[in-house]
Amino acid sequence: MGIDTERDIEANIQIGPTSLGMVRIFIEGGGVEIPMDFDPEEAEEIAEEIRAAAQAARAVAPKRK
Repeated sequence: MGIDTERDIEANIQIGPTSLGMVRIFIEGGGVEIPMDFDPEEAEEIAEEIRAAAQAARAVAPKRK
């Protein structure tokens, strides 16, 4: 399975700062909790990747009326 494979899985995501100056992405679903901590520079790189992926998705998505 790859990133383009659809799955019927529900999950929640929370993103916020920690008390240690990190950015935490916290994913919870199916009884599993995944906390991922990034320094602010890494978090900004991830944000840029998300923006680039959103732009690419818009280019291939069917036009909505």
